[in-house]
Amino acid sequence: MKRLATGVPGLDVVLGGGLEPGSVTVLAGAPGAGKTILAQQMCFANATPEHKAVYYTTLSEPHSKLVRHLDPFDFFVLQALGPRVEYLHLGDLIRGDRPGRMEPLVDEVARKTMDEHPVLVVIDSAKALRDFTGERELRMAFYDLTSRMAHADAALLLLGEYTPAEMAAGVEFSLADTIIHLAYEPREPIDRRWLRVVKMRGTHHLEGKHTFRISARGFEVFPRIETLDTGPAQEVTGRIHSGIPGLDVLMGGGIGAGEATVILGPSGIGKTIAGLGFVTEGISKNERCLYVTFQDTADQLVKMAATFGWELGTARDQGHLIVHHVPLGELDLDLLAERIRQELLGGPIHRVVIDSLAEMVLAARETDRFPAYARSLTGIIRAAGATLVITSETAALGPSQEPIGGVTFLFHNVILLRYIEMKSSTGRALNIVKMRNSDHSKDVYCFTVAADGLTVSGPLESVTGVLGWSALRTPTPAS
Repeated sequence: MKRLATGVPGLDVVLGGGLEPGSVTVLAGAPGAGKTILAQQMCFANATPEHKAVYYTTLSEPHSKLVRHLDPFDFFVLQALGPRVEYLHLGDLIRGDRPGRMEPLVDEVARKTMDEHPVLVVIDSAKALRDFTGERELRMAFYDLTSRMAHADAALLLLGEYTPAEMAAGVEFSLADTIIHLAYEPREPIDRRWLRVVKMRGTHHLEGKHTFRISARGFEVFPRIETLDTGPAQEVTGRIHSGIPGLDVLMGGGIGAGEATVILGPSGIGKTIAGLGFVTEGISKNERCLYVTFQDTADQLVKMAATFGWELGTARDQGHLIVHHVPLGELDLDLLAERIRQELLGGPIHRVVIDSLAEMVLAARETDRFPAYARSLTGIIRAAGATLVITSETAALGPSQEPIGGVTFLFHNVILLRYIEMKSSTGRALNIVKMRNSDHSKDVYCFTVAADGLTVSGPLESVTGVLGWSALRTPTPAS
Protein backbone atom coordinates (compact mmCIF):
# COMPACT_ATOMS: atom_id res chain seq x y z
CA MET A 1 0.00 0.00 0.00
CA LYS A 2 1.32 3.43 -0.96
CA ARG A 3 2.17 5.58 2.05
CA LEU A 4 2.88 9.25 2.56
CA ALA A 5 5.97 9.63 4.74
CA THR A 6 5.33 12.21 7.44
CA GLY A 7 8.89 13.52 7.48
CA VAL A 8 8.84 13.39 11.29
CA PRO A 9 11.67 11.27 12.77
CA GLY A 10 10.28 8.13 14.39
CA LEU A 11 6.62 8.77 13.53
CA ASP A 12 6.55 6.64 10.37
CA VAL A 13 7.91 3.73 12.40
CA VAL A 14 4.97 4.09 14.79
CA LEU A 15 2.49 4.48 11.91
CA GLY A 16 3.75 1.45 10.02
CA GLY A 17 5.14 3.51 7.13
CA GLY A 18 3.20 6.77 7.13
CA LEU A 19 -0.28 7.99 6.16
CA GLU A 20 -2.39 6.69 3.31
CA PRO A 21 -3.19 9.26 0.56
CA GLY A 22 -6.90 10.07 0.64
CA SER A 23 -7.14 9.15 4.31
CA VAL A 24 -8.45 11.26 7.19
CA THR A 25 -6.34 11.64 10.33
CA VAL A 26 -7.42 13.32 13.56
CA LEU A 27 -4.68 14.84 15.74
CA ALA A 28 -6.29 15.19 19.17
CA GLY A 29 -4.87 16.60 22.36
CA ALA A 30 -5.01 19.28 25.02
CA PRO A 31 -3.71 22.82 24.39
CA GLY A 32 0.07 22.81 24.16
CA ALA A 33 0.34 19.11 23.33
CA GLY A 34 2.08 19.83 20.01
CA LYS A 35 -0.65 19.31 17.38
CA THR A 36 0.01 22.48 15.39
CA ILE A 37 3.80 22.00 15.33
CA LEU A 38 3.40 18.38 14.21
CA ALA A 39 0.97 19.27 11.40
CA GLN A 40 3.12 22.14 10.13
CA GLN A 41 6.28 20.06 10.19
CA MET A 42 4.51 17.45 8.06
CA CYS A 43 3.47 20.21 5.62
CA PHE A 44 7.00 21.57 5.16
CA ALA A 45 8.43 18.05 4.86
CA ASN A 46 6.06 16.97 2.06
CA ALA A 47 5.07 20.08 0.10
CA THR A 48 6.50 20.76 -3.36
CA PRO A 49 5.69 23.48 -5.95
CA GLU A 50 3.70 20.85 -7.90
CA HIS A 51 1.86 19.43 -4.88
CA LYS A 52 1.67 21.99 -2.11
CA ALA A 53 0.32 21.68 1.42
CA VAL A 54 -2.78 23.70 2.28
CA TYR A 55 -3.17 24.78 5.91
CA TYR A 56 -6.69 26.01 6.74
CA THR A 57 -7.35 27.84 10.00
CA THR A 58 -10.76 28.37 11.56
CA LEU A 59 -10.51 30.32 14.82
CA SER A 60 -6.91 29.52 15.72
CA GLU A 61 -3.98 31.94 15.85
CA PRO A 62 -3.59 34.61 13.14
CA HIS A 63 -1.36 33.45 10.28
CA SER A 64 1.32 36.02 11.11
CA LYS A 65 1.56 34.62 14.62
CA LEU A 66 1.67 31.02 13.38
CA VAL A 67 4.54 31.85 11.05
CA ARG A 68 6.40 33.81 13.71
CA HIS A 69 6.27 30.82 16.03
CA LEU A 70 7.74 28.62 13.28
CA ASP A 71 10.89 30.67 12.85
CA PRO A 72 12.98 28.86 15.55
CA PHE A 73 12.46 25.44 13.92
CA ASP A 74 14.94 23.90 11.48
CA PHE A 75 12.18 22.55 9.23
CA PHE A 76 10.77 26.04 8.55
CA VAL A 77 11.70 27.57 5.18
CA LEU A 78 10.45 31.12 4.72
CA GLN A 79 10.69 30.91 0.92
CA ALA A 80 8.29 27.94 0.95
CA LEU A 81 5.39 30.08 2.21
CA GLY A 82 2.99 30.48 -0.69
CA PRO A 83 4.69 28.41 -3.42
CA ARG A 84 4.77 25.24 -1.33
CA VAL A 85 2.85 25.81 1.93
CA GLU A 86 -0.27 27.94 1.71
CA TYR A 87 -2.16 29.29 4.74
CA LEU A 88 -5.86 30.08 4.27
CA HIS A 89 -8.55 31.27 6.69
CA LEU A 90 -11.99 29.65 6.75
CA GLY A 91 -13.54 32.00 9.30
CA ASP A 92 -15.48 34.09 6.73
CA LEU A 93 -17.08 30.98 5.24
CA ILE A 94 -18.31 29.91 8.68
CA ARG A 95 -19.64 33.35 9.68
CA GLY A 96 -21.02 34.35 6.27
CA ASP A 97 -24.55 35.05 5.12
CA ARG A 98 -25.78 31.68 6.37
CA PRO A 99 -24.15 31.08 9.72
CA GLY A 100 -24.27 27.48 10.87
CA ARG A 101 -24.18 26.07 7.35
CA MET A 102 -21.12 24.01 6.56
CA GLU A 103 -21.62 23.58 2.79
CA PRO A 104 -19.45 26.58 1.79
CA LEU A 105 -16.56 25.27 3.88
CA VAL A 106 -16.84 21.74 2.50
CA ASP A 107 -17.14 23.03 -1.08
CA GLU A 108 -14.08 25.26 -0.70
CA VAL A 109 -11.83 22.52 0.72
CA ALA A 110 -13.03 19.90 -1.79
CA ARG A 111 -12.77 22.26 -4.79
CA LYS A 112 -9.22 23.35 -3.98
CA THR A 113 -8.17 19.77 -3.37
CA MET A 114 -9.56 18.55 -6.71
CA ASP A 115 -8.25 21.54 -8.69
CA GLU A 116 -4.74 21.86 -7.24
CA HIS A 117 -3.93 18.31 -6.06
CA PRO A 118 -2.18 19.19 -2.78
CA VAL A 119 -0.27 16.48 -0.96
CA LEU A 120 -1.63 17.46 2.44
CA VAL A 121 -4.66 19.42 3.68
CA VAL A 122 -4.94 20.57 7.30
CA ILE A 123 -7.93 22.05 9.15
CA ASP A 124 -6.89 23.69 12.42
CA SER A 125 -9.04 23.59 14.47
CA ALA A 126 -11.74 21.19 13.34
CA LYS A 127 -13.24 21.15 16.81
CA ALA A 128 -13.88 24.92 16.62
CA LEU A 129 -16.51 24.22 13.93
CA ARG A 130 -18.75 22.88 16.70
CA ASP A 131 -19.14 26.46 17.98
CA PHE A 132 -20.98 27.45 14.79
CA THR A 133 -23.36 24.61 14.01
CA GLY A 134 -25.36 21.74 15.44
CA GLU A 135 -24.38 18.10 15.75
CA ARG A 136 -26.54 16.95 12.82
CA GLU A 137 -25.19 19.61 10.44
CA LEU A 138 -21.62 18.89 11.54
CA ARG A 139 -22.06 15.15 11.03
CA MET A 140 -23.32 15.66 7.49
CA ALA A 141 -20.50 18.11 6.72
CA PHE A 142 -17.77 15.80 7.95
CA TYR A 143 -19.31 12.86 6.09
CA ASP A 144 -19.49 14.87 2.87
CA LEU A 145 -15.95 16.19 3.26
CA THR A 146 -14.34 12.84 4.05
CA SER A 147 -16.24 11.14 1.22
CA ARG A 148 -15.01 13.68 -1.33
CA MET A 149 -11.45 13.66 0.02
CA ALA A 150 -11.33 9.86 -0.34
CA HIS A 151 -11.20 10.33 -4.13
CA ALA A 152 -8.12 12.61 -3.90
CA ASP A 153 -4.48 11.80 -3.28
CA ALA A 154 -4.23 14.31 -0.44
CA ALA A 155 -4.13 13.25 3.20
CA LEU A 156 -6.52 15.27 5.38
CA LEU A 157 -5.52 16.24 8.92
CA LEU A 158 -8.16 17.44 11.39
CA LEU A 159 -6.72 19.09 14.50
CA GLY A 160 -8.63 19.69 17.72
CA GLU A 161 -8.43 20.09 21.47
CA TYR A 162 -10.65 17.12 22.13
CA THR A 163 -11.32 15.56 25.52
CA PRO A 164 -11.30 11.76 25.98
CA ALA A 165 -15.11 11.81 26.11
CA GLU A 166 -15.30 13.67 22.80
CA MET A 167 -12.82 11.23 21.27
CA ALA A 168 -15.13 8.38 22.24
CA ALA A 169 -18.31 9.90 20.75
CA GLY A 170 -17.43 12.58 18.16
CA VAL A 171 -18.35 12.01 14.52
CA GLU A 172 -14.84 13.03 13.44
CA PHE A 173 -13.43 9.98 15.18
CA SER A 174 -15.91 7.50 13.74
CA LEU A 175 -15.13 8.72 10.20
CA ALA A 176 -11.37 9.01 10.66
CA ASP A 177 -9.01 6.42 9.24
CA THR A 178 -6.35 7.32 11.81
CA ILE A 179 -6.58 8.86 15.29
CA ILE A 180 -3.41 10.11 17.00
CA HIS A 181 -3.72 11.26 20.59
CA LEU A 182 -1.04 13.67 21.85
CA ALA A 183 -0.60 14.34 25.56
CA TYR A 184 1.55 16.39 27.94
CA GLU A 185 2.28 14.63 31.23
CA PRO A 186 3.74 16.71 34.09
CA ARG A 187 6.22 14.75 36.21
CA GLU A 188 9.53 15.20 38.03
CA PRO A 189 12.33 15.83 37.27
CA ILE A 190 11.26 16.43 33.64
CA ASP A 191 7.82 16.46 32.05
CA ARG A 192 6.94 13.94 29.37
CA ARG A 193 5.14 14.26 26.05
CA TRP A 194 3.73 11.14 24.44
CA LEU A 195 1.49 10.09 21.60
CA ARG A 196 -0.67 7.05 21.07
CA VAL A 197 -2.18 5.78 17.83
CA VAL A 198 -5.71 5.05 18.98
CA LYS A 199 -6.93 3.83 15.60
CA MET A 200 -5.42 3.17 12.18
CA ARG A 201 -7.18 1.32 9.42
CA GLY A 202 -5.38 -1.02 7.05
CA THR A 203 -1.95 -1.13 8.65
CA HIS A 204 0.03 -2.55 11.52
CA HIS A 205 0.93 0.35 13.77
CA LEU A 206 2.88 0.25 17.03
CA GLU A 207 0.69 0.31 20.11
CA GLY A 208 1.24 2.02 23.45
CA LYS A 209 2.56 5.42 24.51
CA HIS A 210 5.52 6.70 22.50
CA THR A 211 7.60 9.55 23.89
CA PHE A 212 8.12 12.58 21.68
CA ARG A 213 10.06 15.79 22.11
CA ILE A 214 9.86 19.20 20.50
CA SER A 215 13.16 21.00 20.03
CA ALA A 216 14.78 23.26 17.45
CA ARG A 217 14.87 20.22 15.18
CA GLY A 218 11.11 20.05 15.46
CA PHE A 219 8.93 17.12 16.43
CA GLU A 220 10.78 13.84 17.10
CA VAL A 221 9.15 10.55 18.13
CA PHE A 222 10.92 7.79 20.05
CA PRO A 223 9.05 4.51 19.42
CA ARG A 224 8.30 2.38 22.44
CA ILE A 225 10.95 -0.31 22.28
CA GLU A 226 8.71 -3.12 23.53
CA THR A 227 6.61 -2.81 20.36
CA LEU A 228 9.56 -3.08 17.94
CA ASP A 229 10.54 -6.35 16.33
CA THR A 230 14.19 -6.62 17.33
CA GLY A 231 14.72 -9.87 15.43
CA PRO A 232 16.60 -12.92 16.74
CA ALA A 233 19.89 -12.63 18.57
CA GLN A 234 22.82 -12.66 16.16
CA GLU A 235 24.74 -15.90 16.26
CA VAL A 236 28.11 -15.19 17.88
CA THR A 237 30.20 -17.82 19.60
CA GLY A 238 33.24 -18.14 21.80
CA ARG A 239 34.44 -16.27 24.88
CA ILE A 240 35.65 -12.70 25.19
CA HIS A 241 37.98 -11.32 27.83
CA SER A 242 36.38 -9.19 30.53
CA GLY A 243 39.34 -6.85 30.96
CA ILE A 244 39.48 -7.76 34.67
CA PRO A 245 42.62 -9.76 35.52
CA GLY A 246 41.75 -12.98 37.30
CA LEU A 247 38.03 -12.96 36.44
CA ASP A 248 38.05 -14.79 33.11
CA VAL A 249 39.44 -17.99 34.59
CA LEU A 250 36.63 -17.99 37.17
CA MET A 251 34.12 -17.69 34.29
CA GLY A 252 35.46 -20.68 32.41
CA GLY A 253 37.43 -18.60 29.92
CA GLY A 254 35.58 -15.30 29.90
CA ILE A 255 32.16 -13.86 29.10
CA GLY A 256 30.18 -15.63 26.44
CA ALA A 257 30.13 -13.53 23.25
CA GLY A 258 26.73 -11.91 22.70
CA GLU A 259 25.63 -12.45 26.29
CA ALA A 260 24.29 -9.94 28.82
CA THR A 261 26.09 -9.57 32.16
CA VAL A 262 25.03 -7.53 35.19
CA ILE A 263 27.59 -6.39 37.77
CA LEU A 264 25.95 -5.69 41.12
CA GLY A 265 27.52 -3.71 43.93
CA PRO A 266 27.31 -0.69 46.24
CA SER A 267 28.55 2.79 45.44
CA GLY A 268 32.33 3.06 45.08
CA ILE A 269 32.96 -0.68 44.89
CA GLY A 270 34.42 -0.54 41.35
CA LYS A 271 31.51 -1.13 38.93
CA THR A 272 32.38 1.79 36.65
CA ILE A 273 36.04 0.76 36.65
CA ALA A 274 34.96 -2.74 35.63
CA GLY A 275 32.96 -1.24 32.77
CA LEU A 276 35.89 0.89 31.62
CA GLY A 277 38.17 -2.14 31.76
CA PHE A 278 35.68 -4.08 29.63
CA VAL A 279 35.66 -1.49 26.82
CA THR A 280 39.44 -0.95 27.10
CA GLU A 281 39.91 -4.66 26.48
CA GLY A 282 37.66 -4.47 23.45
CA ILE A 283 39.43 -1.44 21.98
CA SER A 284 42.78 -3.24 22.37
CA LYS A 285 41.35 -5.90 20.03
CA ASN A 286 40.10 -3.33 17.49
CA GLU A 287 36.50 -3.76 18.62
CA ARG A 288 34.10 -0.82 18.46
CA CYS A 289 32.48 -0.07 21.84
CA LEU A 290 29.55 1.94 23.20
CA TYR A 291 29.49 3.29 26.77
CA VAL A 292 26.19 4.72 28.08
CA THR A 293 26.55 6.77 31.24
CA PHE A 294 24.06 8.70 33.38
CA GLN A 295 26.42 10.31 35.87
CA ASP A 296 29.95 10.76 34.51
CA THR A 297 30.42 12.77 31.32
CA ALA A 298 32.58 11.50 28.47
CA ASP A 299 35.49 13.70 29.55
CA GLN A 300 35.20 12.49 33.14
CA LEU A 301 35.26 8.84 32.03
CA VAL A 302 38.31 9.43 29.84
CA LYS A 303 40.05 11.13 32.77
CA MET A 304 39.09 8.30 35.15
CA ALA A 305 40.40 5.69 32.74
CA ALA A 306 43.69 7.57 32.41
CA THR A 307 44.37 7.10 36.14
CA PHE A 308 44.59 3.37 35.44
CA GLY A 309 46.78 3.81 32.38
CA TRP A 310 43.95 3.34 29.87
CA GLU A 311 44.02 5.74 26.92
CA LEU A 312 40.40 6.15 25.83
CA GLY A 313 40.55 9.73 24.53
CA THR A 314 42.20 8.71 21.28
CA ALA A 315 39.76 5.83 20.82
CA ARG A 316 36.86 8.23 21.30
CA ASP A 317 38.31 10.73 18.82
CA GLN A 318 38.79 7.98 16.22
CA GLY A 319 35.28 6.59 16.65
CA HIS A 320 36.33 3.30 18.24
CA LEU A 321 34.63 4.33 21.50
CA ILE A 322 31.24 6.05 21.55
CA VAL A 323 30.30 7.61 24.88
CA HIS A 324 26.64 8.55 25.20
CA HIS A 325 26.11 10.70 28.30
CA VAL A 326 22.50 11.22 29.41
CA PRO A 327 22.07 13.60 32.37
CA LEU A 328 19.61 12.18 34.89
CA GLY A 329 17.30 15.16 34.44
CA GLU A 330 16.93 14.29 30.75
CA LEU A 331 16.72 10.51 31.07
CA ASP A 332 13.71 9.03 29.30
CA LEU A 333 13.48 5.30 28.60
CA ASP A 334 12.16 5.59 25.05
CA LEU A 335 14.67 8.27 24.09
CA LEU A 336 17.52 6.20 25.55
CA ALA A 337 16.47 3.05 23.71
CA GLU A 338 16.19 4.89 20.39
CA ARG A 339 19.62 6.46 20.81
CA ILE A 340 21.16 3.04 21.51
CA ARG A 341 19.28 1.51 18.59
CA GLN A 342 20.54 4.20 16.21
CA GLU A 343 24.12 3.72 17.40
CA LEU A 344 23.82 -0.03 16.75
CA LEU A 345 22.41 0.63 13.27
CA GLY A 346 25.19 3.11 12.53
CA GLY A 347 27.93 0.48 12.35
CA PRO A 348 29.15 -2.70 14.02
CA ILE A 349 29.45 -2.41 17.79
CA HIS A 350 30.99 -5.31 19.68
CA ARG A 351 30.71 -4.24 23.32
CA VAL A 352 28.11 -2.16 25.16
CA VAL A 353 28.30 -0.90 28.75
CA ILE A 354 25.30 0.73 30.46
CA ASP A 355 26.12 2.41 33.79
CA SER A 356 23.73 1.93 35.51
CA LEU A 357 20.46 0.00 35.82
CA ALA A 358 19.39 1.83 38.99
CA GLU A 359 19.15 5.21 37.23
CA MET A 360 17.08 3.65 34.45
CA VAL A 361 14.60 2.18 36.92
CA LEU A 362 14.22 5.51 38.73
CA ALA A 363 13.70 7.26 35.40
CA ALA A 364 11.01 4.82 34.32
CA ARG A 365 8.29 5.78 36.79
CA GLU A 366 6.49 2.80 35.27
CA THR A 367 7.33 -0.15 37.50
CA ASP A 368 5.05 -2.58 35.68
CA ARG A 369 6.62 -1.67 32.36
CA PHE A 370 10.29 -1.95 33.26
CA PRO A 371 10.87 -5.75 33.00
CA ALA A 372 9.45 -5.79 29.46
CA TYR A 373 11.48 -2.70 28.59
CA ALA A 374 14.71 -4.20 29.94
CA ARG A 375 14.06 -7.43 28.03
CA SER A 376 13.58 -5.49 24.79
CA LEU A 377 16.66 -3.35 25.37
CA THR A 378 18.89 -6.38 25.91
CA GLY A 379 17.18 -7.93 22.89
CA ILE A 380 18.17 -5.17 20.45
CA ILE A 381 21.75 -5.23 21.74
CA ARG A 382 22.01 -9.00 21.31
CA ALA A 383 20.31 -8.80 17.90
CA ALA A 384 23.21 -6.57 16.82
CA GLY A 385 25.70 -9.23 17.95
CA ALA A 386 27.06 -7.06 20.77
CA THR A 387 28.03 -8.22 24.26
CA LEU A 388 26.41 -6.23 27.07
CA VAL A 389 27.70 -5.37 30.54
CA ILE A 390 25.33 -3.37 32.73
CA THR A 391 25.97 -2.20 36.28
CA SER A 392 23.45 -1.90 39.08
CA GLU A 393 23.52 -0.40 42.56
CA THR A 394 23.01 -2.39 45.76
CA ALA A 395 23.06 -1.35 49.41
CA ALA A 396 26.48 -0.74 50.95
CA LEU A 397 25.43 -2.16 54.32
CA GLY A 398 23.41 -5.26 55.04
CA PRO A 399 22.38 -8.08 52.69
CA SER A 400 22.75 -7.55 48.93
CA GLN A 401 19.18 -7.46 47.72
CA GLU A 402 17.72 -7.90 44.24
CA PRO A 403 18.14 -4.65 42.26
CA ILE A 404 15.17 -2.34 41.86
CA GLY A 405 13.03 -3.64 39.04
CA GLY A 406 13.75 -7.30 39.75
CA VAL A 407 15.23 -8.03 36.31
CA THR A 408 18.35 -10.11 37.04
CA PHE A 409 16.56 -13.08 35.46
CA LEU A 410 17.13 -11.38 32.08
CA PHE A 411 20.90 -11.68 32.30
CA HIS A 412 23.07 -14.64 31.40
CA ASN A 413 25.66 -13.76 34.02
CA VAL A 414 25.36 -12.12 37.45
CA ILE A 415 28.50 -10.92 39.24
CA LEU A 416 28.20 -9.63 42.80
CA LEU A 417 30.68 -7.18 44.31
CA ARG A 418 30.49 -6.21 47.98
CA TYR A 419 32.37 -4.67 50.86
CA ILE A 420 33.47 -7.03 53.63
CA GLU A 421 34.93 -6.59 57.10
CA MET A 422 38.29 -8.27 57.43
CA LYS A 423 39.28 -7.98 61.09
CA SER A 424 39.67 -4.20 61.50
CA SER A 425 39.81 -3.24 57.82
CA THR A 426 37.40 -3.02 54.89
CA GLY A 427 37.99 -5.30 51.93
CA ARG A 428 36.24 -6.18 48.71
CA ALA A 429 34.77 -9.51 47.68
CA LEU A 430 33.53 -10.90 44.35
CA ASN A 431 31.53 -13.96 43.50
CA ILE A 432 29.80 -15.19 40.38
CA VAL A 433 26.20 -15.76 41.38
CA LYS A 434 25.05 -17.12 38.04
CA MET A 435 26.30 -18.13 34.61
CA ARG A 436 23.65 -19.51 32.30
CA ASN A 437 24.63 -22.71 30.46
CA SER A 438 28.21 -22.50 31.66
CA ASP A 439 30.30 -23.81 34.50
CA HIS A 440 31.97 -21.24 36.75
CA SER A 441 33.71 -20.91 40.09
CA LYS A 442 31.37 -21.03 43.07
CA ASP A 443 33.83 -19.53 45.56
CA VAL A 444 34.06 -16.02 46.99
CA TYR A 445 37.21 -14.12 45.98
CA CYS A 446 39.04 -11.05 47.19
CA PHE A 447 39.60 -8.28 44.68
CA THR A 448 41.40 -4.96 44.78
CA VAL A 449 41.22 -1.65 42.96
CA ALA A 450 44.74 -0.33 42.40
CA ALA A 451 46.77 1.65 39.86
CA ASP A 452 46.11 -0.93 37.14
CA GLY A 453 42.37 -1.22 37.77
CA LEU A 454 40.31 -4.00 39.27
CA THR A 455 42.11 -7.30 39.90
CA VAL A 456 40.72 -10.56 41.32
CA SER A 457 43.03 -12.46 43.67
CA GLY A 458 42.63 -15.57 45.80
CA PRO A 459 39.52 -17.06 47.38
CA LEU A 460 38.32 -16.20 50.84
CA GLU A 461 38.84 -19.25 53.03
CA SER A 462 36.52 -20.61 55.73
CA VAL A 463 33.88 -17.87 55.57
CA THR A 464 30.17 -17.96 54.95
CA GLY A 465 27.17 -15.63 54.78
CA VAL A 466 27.84 -13.72 51.56
CA LEU A 467 24.25 -14.01 50.33
CA GLY A 468 22.40 -13.66 53.59
CA TRP A 469 24.37 -11.67 56.14
CA SER A 470 25.68 -8.13 56.44
CA ALA A 471 29.22 -9.48 57.05
CA LEU A 472 31.07 -12.65 56.23
CA ARG A 473 31.38 -15.05 59.14
CA THR A 474 34.01 -17.60 60.04
CA PRO A 475 32.19 -20.83 60.92
CA THR A 476 32.52 -21.88 64.54
CA PRO A 477 34.19 -25.32 64.82
CA ALA A 478 31.94 -28.01 66.20
CA SER A 479 32.72 -28.79 69.86
